[in-house]
Amino acid sequence: MPVITLPLSPRCRAYVLAVLTAIAFWGTGLPSALAQSETSKSAFTPTDEAVSFPLGGAGQIPIGPLVTSLYGNPHLLGDWGGIQPWLMKRGIFVNVGVNEEFMGNITGGRTRDHVLAGQVAGEVDIDWRKLAGIPDFWTHMLVVNGHGNNFSHTLGDYVANPEQIYGARGNVVAHLVSLYADKSFLHDRIILSFGWMPTGSFFNFDYLACSFMNVAICGNFAPGKYVPGGRDWPSGNLGGIVRFRPTERTYIMAGAFGVTQAGYNGGISGWSWGQKMSGVSTQAELGWSPSFGRDDLLGHYKIGAYYDNSRYPNLYEDINGNSFQATGLPRRYESGQWSSWLMFDQMLVRNGKGVANGLIAIGGLGYAQGNIVAMRDHEWIGLLESGTPWNRPMDQAGIMFQNIDMSHTLRLQQQSSAALGVPFLSNQWGTVYGVQNWERVYEAFYSVHLLRATSLQFDFQYLQHPGATTTFGGAAVVGGQFTTNF
Repeated sequence: MPVITLPLSPRCRAYVLAVLTAIAFWGTGLPSALAQSETSKSAFTPTDEAVSFPLGGAGQIPIGPLVTSLYGNPHLLGDWGGIQPWLMKRGIFVNVGVNEEFMGNITGGRTRDHVLAGQVAGEVDIDWRKLAGIPDFWTHMLVVNGHGNNFSHTLGDYVANPEQIYGARGNVVAHLVSLYADKSFLHDRIILSFGWMPTGSFFNFDYLACSFMNVAICGNFAPGKYVPGGRDWPSGNLGGIVRFRPTERTYIMAGAFGVTQAGYNGGISGWSWGQKMSGVSTQAELGWSPSFGRDDLLGHYKIGAYYDNSRYPNLYEDINGNSFQATGLPRRYESGQWSSWLMFDQMLVRNGKGVANGLIAIGGLGYAQGNIVAMRDHEWIGLLESGTPWNRPMDQAGIMFQNIDMSHTLRLQQQSSAALGVPFLSNQWGTVYGVQNWERVYEAFYSVHLLRATSLQFDFQYLQHPGATTTFGGAAVVGGQFTTNF
Protein backbone atom coordinates (compact mmCIF):
# COMPACT_ATOMS: atom_id res chain seq x y z
CA MET A 1 0.00 0.00 0.00
CA PRO A 2 1.40 3.47 -0.84
CA VAL A 3 2.42 5.55 2.15
CA ILE A 4 2.79 9.27 2.75
CA THR A 5 5.11 10.25 5.60
CA LEU A 6 4.58 13.38 7.70
CA PRO A 7 6.44 14.79 10.73
CA LEU A 8 4.63 14.77 14.05
CA SER A 9 5.08 16.72 17.26
CA PRO A 10 5.63 14.80 20.48
CA ARG A 11 2.60 16.48 22.03
CA CYS A 12 0.16 15.47 19.33
CA ARG A 13 -0.91 12.20 20.93
CA ALA A 14 -4.59 11.50 21.41
CA TYR A 15 -6.39 13.51 18.76
CA VAL A 16 -3.61 12.62 16.39
CA LEU A 17 -5.69 11.87 13.35
CA ALA A 18 -8.83 13.82 14.11
CA VAL A 19 -7.95 16.39 11.49
CA LEU A 20 -7.92 13.72 8.80
CA THR A 21 -11.69 13.95 8.77
CA ALA A 22 -11.13 17.17 6.89
CA ILE A 23 -7.71 16.75 5.33
CA ALA A 24 -8.78 13.49 3.79
CA PHE A 25 -10.05 15.82 1.11
CA TRP A 26 -7.27 18.38 1.10
CA GLY A 27 -5.23 16.22 -1.25
CA THR A 28 -1.74 17.37 -2.10
CA GLY A 29 -2.21 20.48 0.02
CA LEU A 30 -0.95 18.13 2.78
CA PRO A 31 -2.36 18.10 6.29
CA SER A 32 -0.71 20.73 8.44
CA ALA A 33 -1.08 19.04 11.79
CA LEU A 34 -2.78 16.27 13.66
CA ALA A 35 -4.12 17.23 17.01
CA GLN A 36 -6.96 18.00 19.27
CA SER A 37 -8.51 19.01 22.40
CA GLU A 38 -9.02 17.53 25.71
CA THR A 39 -6.55 14.67 25.31
CA SER A 40 -3.19 16.05 24.63
CA LYS A 41 -4.39 18.63 22.20
CA SER A 42 -1.49 20.19 20.57
CA ALA A 43 -0.52 20.94 17.05
CA PHE A 44 2.59 19.31 15.79
CA THR A 45 5.86 20.92 14.96
CA PRO A 46 7.48 20.19 11.66
CA THR A 47 10.50 17.98 12.12
CA ASP A 48 9.67 15.46 14.82
CA GLU A 49 9.66 11.71 14.29
CA ALA A 50 7.65 10.82 11.22
CA VAL A 51 4.27 9.16 11.09
CA SER A 52 3.03 7.22 8.08
CA PHE A 53 -0.53 7.20 6.78
CA PRO A 54 -1.74 4.52 4.38
CA LEU A 55 -3.36 5.83 1.26
CA GLY A 56 -6.19 4.39 -0.74
CA GLY A 57 -5.91 2.85 -4.14
CA ALA A 58 -5.90 6.23 -5.83
CA GLY A 59 -2.85 7.21 -3.83
CA GLN A 60 -4.46 10.48 -2.80
CA ILE A 61 -6.80 10.19 0.18
CA PRO A 62 -5.88 8.64 3.54
CA ILE A 63 -8.57 6.07 4.23
CA GLY A 64 -7.90 5.51 7.90
CA PRO A 65 -7.79 5.90 10.65
CA LEU A 66 -9.63 9.16 10.08
CA VAL A 67 -10.59 10.40 13.53
CA THR A 68 -9.18 10.74 17.06
CA SER A 69 -6.44 8.25 16.59
CA LEU A 70 -3.07 7.71 18.23
CA TYR A 71 -2.09 5.52 15.30
CA GLY A 72 1.32 6.04 13.79
CA ASN A 73 2.80 8.18 16.57
CA PRO A 74 6.35 7.76 17.78
CA HIS A 75 6.49 6.10 21.19
CA LEU A 76 8.55 6.99 24.23
CA LEU A 77 9.13 3.27 24.81
CA GLY A 78 9.96 2.52 21.18
CA ASP A 79 8.38 -0.52 19.58
CA TRP A 80 7.39 -2.16 22.89
CA GLY A 81 10.02 -4.86 22.52
CA GLY A 82 8.79 -5.83 19.07
CA ILE A 83 5.10 -5.97 20.00
CA GLN A 84 4.13 -2.87 18.01
CA PRO A 85 5.61 -4.10 14.69
CA TRP A 86 3.98 -7.51 15.18
CA LEU A 87 0.56 -5.90 15.73
CA MET A 88 0.92 -3.35 12.93
CA LYS A 89 1.82 -6.06 10.44
CA ARG A 90 -1.59 -7.54 11.22
CA GLY A 91 -3.38 -4.19 10.94
CA ILE A 92 -3.77 -3.58 14.69
CA PHE A 93 -2.60 -0.24 16.06
CA VAL A 94 -2.54 0.17 19.85
CA ASN A 95 -1.52 3.34 21.64
CA VAL A 96 -1.53 4.86 25.12
CA GLY A 97 -1.19 8.61 25.65
CA VAL A 98 -0.80 10.57 28.89
CA ASN A 99 -1.46 14.26 29.53
CA GLU A 100 -0.91 15.93 32.92
CA GLU A 101 -1.72 19.60 33.49
CA PHE A 102 -1.07 22.18 36.19
CA MET A 103 -2.82 25.56 36.37
CA GLY A 104 -3.16 28.36 38.90
CA ASN A 105 -4.18 32.01 39.02
CA ILE A 106 -1.81 34.56 40.52
CA THR A 107 -4.30 37.46 40.38
CA GLY A 108 -8.06 37.83 39.98
CA GLY A 109 -10.74 35.20 39.75
CA ARG A 110 -13.05 33.77 42.40
CA THR A 111 -10.23 32.32 44.52
CA ARG A 112 -6.43 32.10 44.40
CA ASP A 113 -5.67 28.43 43.93
CA HIS A 114 -3.98 25.88 41.71
CA VAL A 115 -5.12 22.51 40.43
CA LEU A 116 -3.78 19.37 38.83
CA ALA A 117 -5.72 17.41 36.22
CA GLY A 118 -4.80 14.69 33.80
CA GLN A 119 -5.88 11.99 31.44
CA VAL A 120 -4.81 8.60 30.17
CA ALA A 121 -6.11 7.70 26.70
CA GLY A 122 -6.04 4.27 25.10
CA GLU A 123 -6.91 3.48 21.51
CA VAL A 124 -7.19 0.55 19.14
CA ASP A 125 -7.45 1.09 15.37
CA ILE A 126 -7.84 -1.88 13.04
CA ASP A 127 -7.17 -2.09 9.31
CA TRP A 128 -9.42 -4.96 8.30
CA ARG A 129 -7.67 -5.38 4.95
CA LYS A 130 -4.59 -6.60 6.78
CA LEU A 131 -6.43 -8.45 9.52
CA ALA A 132 -9.18 -10.22 7.57
CA GLY A 133 -8.88 -9.27 3.89
CA ILE A 134 -11.79 -6.76 3.98
CA PRO A 135 -10.68 -3.90 1.71
CA ASP A 136 -10.94 -0.20 2.59
CA PHE A 137 -12.52 -0.82 5.99
CA TRP A 138 -11.28 0.42 9.38
CA THR A 139 -12.67 0.42 12.92
CA HIS A 140 -11.65 2.71 15.78
CA MET A 141 -12.12 2.68 19.52
CA LEU A 142 -10.93 5.30 22.00
CA VAL A 143 -11.41 5.32 25.79
CA VAL A 144 -10.09 7.79 28.36
CA ASN A 145 -9.62 8.05 32.08
CA GLY A 146 -9.74 11.57 33.52
CA HIS A 147 -8.59 12.59 36.98
CA GLY A 148 -7.90 15.70 39.01
CA ASN A 149 -9.80 18.88 39.83
CA ASN A 150 -11.70 21.52 37.90
CA PHE A 151 -9.93 24.87 37.51
CA SER A 152 -13.12 26.54 36.29
CA HIS A 153 -14.63 26.19 39.76
CA THR A 154 -11.54 27.69 41.37
CA LEU A 155 -11.37 30.57 38.91
CA GLY A 156 -15.09 31.24 38.61
CA ASP A 157 -14.95 31.03 34.81
CA TYR A 158 -16.80 28.33 32.92
CA VAL A 159 -16.99 30.43 29.74
CA ALA A 160 -13.35 30.45 28.57
CA ASN A 161 -11.81 27.77 30.73
CA PRO A 162 -7.98 28.07 30.58
CA GLU A 163 -7.67 24.35 31.32
CA GLN A 164 -7.90 21.78 28.52
CA ILE A 165 -8.14 18.44 30.11
CA TYR A 166 -10.81 18.42 32.82
CA GLY A 167 -14.48 17.75 32.27
CA ALA A 168 -17.12 15.48 30.71
CA ARG A 169 -15.24 12.25 31.37
CA GLY A 170 -17.19 11.08 34.39
CA ASN A 171 -15.85 9.36 37.46
CA VAL A 172 -15.30 6.06 35.69
CA VAL A 173 -12.27 3.96 34.86
CA ALA A 174 -12.85 4.00 31.09
CA HIS A 175 -15.04 6.67 29.47
CA LEU A 176 -15.94 5.76 25.88
CA VAL A 177 -15.14 8.55 23.42
CA SER A 178 -15.61 6.77 20.10
CA LEU A 179 -16.39 3.40 18.56
CA TYR A 180 -17.04 3.62 14.84
CA ALA A 181 -16.12 2.36 11.37
CA ASP A 182 -14.86 3.87 8.08
CA LYS A 183 -15.63 2.52 4.62
CA SER A 184 -14.32 4.13 1.42
CA PHE A 185 -15.72 3.98 -2.13
CA LEU A 186 -14.75 5.05 -5.68
CA HIS A 187 -11.02 4.92 -5.06
CA ASP A 188 -11.51 6.71 -1.73
CA ARG A 189 -13.17 9.80 -3.15
CA ILE A 190 -16.16 9.00 -0.95
CA ILE A 191 -15.76 7.90 2.67
CA LEU A 192 -18.60 6.81 4.92
CA SER A 193 -18.16 6.79 8.71
CA PHE A 194 -20.79 5.45 11.11
CA GLY A 195 -21.07 4.55 14.77
CA TRP A 196 -20.43 6.38 18.05
CA MET A 197 -18.24 9.43 17.50
CA PRO A 198 -17.82 13.06 18.58
CA THR A 199 -19.33 15.41 16.00
CA GLY A 200 -16.49 17.87 16.53
CA SER A 201 -13.83 15.39 15.51
CA PHE A 202 -15.19 15.86 12.00
CA PHE A 203 -16.81 19.31 11.86
CA ASN A 204 -15.57 22.81 12.86
CA PHE A 205 -12.26 21.33 13.94
CA ASP A 206 -9.14 23.51 14.21
CA TYR A 207 -6.16 21.28 14.88
CA LEU A 208 -3.60 24.10 15.16
CA ALA A 209 -5.65 25.88 17.82
CA CYS A 210 -5.08 22.84 20.02
CA SER A 211 -1.52 24.01 20.48
CA PHE A 212 -3.02 26.45 23.00
CA MET A 213 -4.23 25.35 26.42
CA ASN A 214 -7.43 27.42 26.57
CA VAL A 215 -10.21 24.97 25.75
CA ALA A 216 -12.63 27.49 24.21
CA ILE A 217 -10.81 27.13 20.87
CA CYS A 218 -9.32 23.68 21.06
CA GLY A 219 -9.98 21.92 18.57
CA ASN A 220 -13.65 22.96 18.24
CA PHE A 221 -14.76 26.45 19.03
CA ALA A 222 -17.29 27.57 21.58
CA PRO A 223 -20.27 28.05 21.32
CA GLY A 224 -20.86 25.14 18.94
CA LYS A 225 -19.29 22.38 20.99
CA TYR A 226 -21.17 23.01 24.23
CA VAL A 227 -24.74 22.53 23.03
CA PRO A 228 -26.42 19.12 22.57
CA GLY A 229 -26.47 19.19 18.77
CA GLY A 230 -22.73 19.73 18.48
CA ARG A 231 -21.18 18.31 21.62
CA ASP A 232 -17.56 17.54 21.12
CA TRP A 233 -14.93 15.21 22.47
CA PRO A 234 -15.10 13.34 24.80
CA SER A 235 -18.87 13.18 24.25
CA GLY A 236 -19.89 10.90 21.40
CA ASN A 237 -23.06 10.73 19.34
CA LEU A 238 -24.66 7.95 17.30
CA GLY A 239 -24.55 9.00 13.68
CA GLY A 240 -22.97 8.87 10.25
CA ILE A 241 -20.90 11.09 7.98
CA VAL A 242 -20.26 11.15 4.24
CA ARG A 243 -17.16 12.92 2.92
CA PHE A 244 -16.49 13.71 -0.72
CA ARG A 245 -13.50 15.28 -2.44
CA PRO A 246 -14.48 16.85 -5.79
CA THR A 247 -10.95 18.21 -6.44
CA GLU A 248 -7.49 17.74 -5.01
CA ARG A 249 -7.82 20.85 -2.82
CA THR A 250 -11.48 20.90 -1.85
CA TYR A 251 -13.81 18.75 0.20
CA ILE A 252 -17.48 18.55 1.11
CA MET A 253 -18.83 16.62 4.06
CA ALA A 254 -22.22 16.18 5.68
CA GLY A 255 -23.45 14.21 8.66
CA ALA A 256 -26.44 13.40 10.84
CA PHE A 257 -26.30 12.63 14.57
CA GLY A 258 -28.85 11.68 17.17
CA VAL A 259 -29.28 14.35 19.85
CA THR A 260 -29.83 13.74 23.55
CA GLN A 261 -30.39 16.60 25.98
CA ALA A 262 -29.06 14.63 28.94
CA GLY A 263 -26.11 16.03 30.85
CA TYR A 264 -23.78 13.42 29.36
CA ASN A 265 -24.05 11.81 25.94
CA GLY A 266 -23.95 8.08 26.51
CA GLY A 267 -24.39 8.59 30.24
CA ILE A 268 -21.56 9.43 32.58
CA SER A 269 -19.51 6.50 31.22
CA GLY A 270 -20.18 7.09 27.51
CA TRP A 271 -21.40 3.51 27.10
CA SER A 272 -25.17 4.11 27.50
CA TRP A 273 -26.27 4.38 23.90
CA GLY A 274 -29.95 3.83 24.68
CA GLN A 275 -30.62 7.37 25.88
CA LYS A 276 -33.81 9.02 24.64
CA MET A 277 -33.18 11.12 21.54
CA SER A 278 -34.80 14.55 21.25
CA GLY A 279 -34.00 15.09 17.58
CA VAL A 280 -31.36 14.99 14.86
CA SER A 281 -28.43 17.33 14.26
CA THR A 282 -27.50 17.68 10.58
CA GLN A 283 -24.11 19.22 9.81
CA ALA A 284 -22.30 20.32 6.67
CA GLU A 285 -18.87 21.79 5.91
CA LEU A 286 -16.93 22.97 2.84
CA GLY A 287 -13.15 23.19 2.81
CA TRP A 288 -10.36 24.53 0.59
CA SER A 289 -6.63 23.91 0.95
CA PRO A 290 -4.61 26.30 -1.25
CA SER A 291 -0.85 26.63 -1.56
CA PHE A 292 0.71 29.98 -2.46
CA GLY A 293 3.98 30.97 -4.10
CA ARG A 294 7.31 29.28 -4.64
CA ASP A 295 7.61 28.52 -0.91
CA ASP A 296 4.43 26.42 -0.91
CA LEU A 297 2.67 28.48 1.77
CA LEU A 298 -0.12 26.13 2.79
CA GLY A 299 -3.51 27.23 4.00
CA HIS A 300 -6.74 25.59 5.10
CA TYR A 301 -10.13 27.35 4.99
CA LYS A 302 -13.49 25.97 6.00
CA ILE A 303 -17.06 27.15 6.41
CA GLY A 304 -19.95 25.21 7.83
CA ALA A 305 -23.12 25.04 9.90
CA TYR A 306 -25.37 22.63 11.72
CA TYR A 307 -29.08 22.53 12.53
CA ASP A 308 -30.57 20.60 15.44
CA ASN A 309 -34.32 20.07 15.07
CA SER A 310 -34.89 19.45 18.78
CA ARG A 311 -37.02 21.81 20.89
CA TYR A 312 -35.25 24.01 23.45
CA PRO A 313 -36.52 26.51 26.03
CA ASN A 314 -36.07 30.22 25.35
CA LEU A 315 -33.53 31.66 27.77
CA TYR A 316 -35.85 34.50 28.87
CA GLU A 317 -39.41 34.35 27.55
CA ASP A 318 -42.51 32.68 28.87
CA ILE A 319 -45.35 31.64 26.55
CA ASN A 320 -46.40 35.29 26.27
CA GLY A 321 -42.94 36.72 25.64
CA ASN A 322 -42.35 38.04 29.16
CA SER A 323 -39.85 36.96 31.82
CA PHE A 324 -40.73 33.41 32.85
CA GLN A 325 -39.07 34.05 36.21
CA ALA A 326 -41.29 37.08 36.89
CA THR A 327 -44.59 35.61 35.70
CA GLY A 328 -44.14 31.99 36.75
CA LEU A 329 -45.71 30.90 33.46
CA PRO A 330 -44.29 28.04 31.37
CA ARG A 331 -41.29 28.89 29.23
CA ARG A 332 -41.52 29.40 25.49
CA TYR A 333 -39.96 26.54 23.53
CA GLU A 334 -38.18 27.12 20.21
CA SER A 335 -38.18 24.56 17.41
CA GLY A 336 -34.64 24.06 16.13
CA GLN A 337 -31.23 25.42 17.03
CA TRP A 338 -28.34 26.37 14.71
CA SER A 339 -24.65 27.17 14.84
CA SER A 340 -22.24 28.31 12.08
CA TRP A 341 -18.50 28.82 11.66
CA LEU A 342 -15.68 30.13 9.49
CA MET A 343 -12.15 28.93 10.28
CA PHE A 344 -8.70 29.17 8.68
CA ASP A 345 -4.98 28.68 9.05
CA GLN A 346 -2.43 30.13 6.64
CA MET A 347 1.35 29.87 6.58
CA LEU A 348 2.81 33.37 6.16
CA VAL A 349 6.55 32.61 6.14
CA ARG A 350 8.20 29.25 5.54
CA ASN A 351 11.42 28.45 7.38
CA GLY A 352 11.80 24.75 6.62
CA LYS A 353 10.47 21.85 4.56
CA GLY A 354 7.98 20.58 7.13
CA VAL A 355 4.29 21.18 6.47
CA ALA A 356 4.06 23.33 9.62
CA ASN A 357 7.60 24.66 9.54
CA GLY A 358 6.98 28.39 9.51
CA LEU A 359 4.99 31.29 10.87
CA ILE A 360 1.28 30.41 10.67
CA ALA A 361 -1.77 32.61 11.27
CA ILE A 362 -4.88 30.89 12.59
CA GLY A 363 -8.30 32.30 13.34
CA GLY A 364 -12.02 31.99 13.03
CA LEU A 365 -15.45 33.03 14.17
CA GLY A 366 -18.50 31.12 15.32
CA TYR A 367 -22.11 32.04 15.95
CA ALA A 368 -25.04 30.35 17.65
CA GLN A 369 -28.74 31.01 18.08
CA GLY A 370 -28.67 33.45 21.00
CA ASN A 371 -32.26 33.06 22.18
CA ILE A 372 -31.57 29.50 23.32
CA VAL A 373 -27.73 29.35 23.47
CA ALA A 374 -26.00 31.39 26.16
CA MET A 375 -22.99 32.33 24.01
CA ARG A 376 -23.84 34.28 20.86
CA ASP A 377 -20.49 34.67 19.10
CA HIS A 378 -16.80 33.90 19.46
CA GLU A 379 -13.84 35.28 17.47
CA TRP A 380 -10.17 34.33 17.70
CA ILE A 381 -6.86 35.13 15.96
CA GLY A 382 -3.36 33.84 16.69
CA LEU A 383 0.15 33.10 15.46
CA LEU A 384 2.21 29.93 15.73
CA GLU A 385 5.89 29.41 15.03
CA SER A 386 8.07 26.31 15.15
CA GLY A 387 11.43 26.54 16.87
CA THR A 388 13.36 26.22 13.63
CA PRO A 389 14.55 29.88 13.49
CA TRP A 390 16.27 29.46 16.87
CA ASN A 391 17.55 25.96 16.15
CA ARG A 392 14.87 24.15 18.20
CA PRO A 393 12.84 22.68 15.33
CA MET A 394 10.67 20.47 17.55
CA ASP A 395 9.74 23.29 19.93
CA GLN A 396 6.74 25.53 19.31
CA ALA A 397 5.58 28.99 20.42
CA GLY A 398 2.31 30.86 19.98
CA ILE A 399 0.14 33.82 20.90
CA MET A 400 -3.66 34.02 20.75
CA PHE A 401 -6.48 36.53 21.30
CA GLN A 402 -10.13 35.53 21.84
CA ASN A 403 -13.30 37.59 22.12
CA ILE A 404 -16.50 36.01 23.45
CA ASP A 405 -19.94 37.66 23.57
CA MET A 406 -22.84 36.21 25.51
CA SER A 407 -26.35 36.54 24.12
CA HIS A 408 -28.70 39.48 24.68
CA THR A 409 -31.53 37.12 25.62
CA LEU A 410 -29.35 35.59 28.32
CA ARG A 411 -28.65 39.02 29.79
CA LEU A 412 -32.37 39.71 29.97
CA GLN A 413 -32.80 36.51 31.98
CA GLN A 414 -29.97 37.38 34.34
CA GLN A 415 -31.14 40.97 34.80
CA SER A 416 -34.54 39.54 35.68
CA SER A 417 -32.91 37.23 38.24
CA ALA A 418 -31.08 40.19 39.80
CA ALA A 419 -34.24 42.31 39.92
CA LEU A 420 -36.20 39.50 41.58
CA GLY A 421 -33.39 38.71 44.00
CA VAL A 422 -33.21 35.05 42.97
CA PRO A 423 -30.07 33.03 42.15
CA PHE A 424 -28.68 33.17 38.62
CA LEU A 425 -29.55 30.11 36.56
CA SER A 426 -26.74 27.96 35.20
CA ASN A 427 -26.53 27.48 31.43
CA GLN A 428 -24.56 25.47 28.87
CA TRP A 429 -21.35 26.95 30.30
CA GLY A 430 -22.02 25.97 33.89
CA THR A 431 -22.36 28.07 37.05
CA VAL A 432 -23.10 31.79 36.62
CA TYR A 433 -21.65 34.40 39.01
CA GLY A 434 -23.21 37.59 37.61
CA VAL A 435 -24.84 39.17 34.58
CA GLN A 436 -22.83 37.86 31.63
CA ASN A 437 -21.74 40.21 28.85
CA TRP A 438 -18.33 39.53 27.30
CA GLU A 439 -14.92 38.03 27.99
CA ARG A 440 -11.52 38.38 26.34
CA VAL A 441 -8.58 36.02 26.60
CA TYR A 442 -4.91 36.73 25.87
CA GLU A 443 -2.62 33.69 25.76
CA ALA A 444 1.05 32.91 25.08
CA PHE A 445 2.85 29.57 25.31
CA TYR A 446 6.15 27.83 24.65
CA SER A 447 6.43 24.07 24.21
CA VAL A 448 9.76 22.31 24.78
CA HIS A 449 10.55 18.99 23.13
CA LEU A 450 12.07 16.83 25.89
CA LEU A 451 12.34 13.29 24.56
CA ARG A 452 10.90 11.18 21.79
CA ALA A 453 7.11 11.60 21.87
CA THR A 454 7.37 13.78 24.98
CA SER A 455 7.03 17.52 25.57
CA LEU A 456 6.55 20.12 28.29
CA GLN A 457 4.52 23.26 27.62
CA PHE A 458 4.59 26.53 29.59
CA ASP A 459 1.50 28.71 29.31
CA PHE A 460 0.33 32.19 30.38
CA GLN A 461 -3.19 33.57 30.03
CA TYR A 462 -4.90 36.79 31.03
CA LEU A 463 -8.69 36.63 31.24
CA GLN A 464 -10.55 39.93 31.13
CA HIS A 465 -14.01 39.62 32.75
CA PRO A 466 -13.66 35.99 33.93
CA GLY A 467 -16.91 34.15 33.41
CA ALA A 468 -18.02 37.03 31.14
CA THR A 469 -18.98 39.06 34.22
CA THR A 470 -17.49 41.92 36.26
CA THR A 471 -17.98 40.00 39.50
CA PHE A 472 -14.31 39.00 39.73
CA GLY A 473 -11.20 40.91 38.74
CA GLY A 474 -9.20 40.09 35.63
CA ALA A 475 -7.26 36.84 36.15
CA ALA A 476 -3.61 36.19 35.33
CA VAL A 477 -3.15 32.44 34.97
CA VAL A 478 0.01 30.40 34.68
CA GLY A 479 0.15 26.74 33.84
CA GLY A 480 1.75 23.97 31.93
CA GLN A 481 1.22 20.49 30.58
CA PHE A 482 3.33 17.38 30.19
CA THR A 483 2.40 15.00 27.39
CA THR A 484 3.81 11.74 26.20
CA ASN A 485 2.81 8.75 24.11
CA PHE A 486 4.02 5.43 25.46
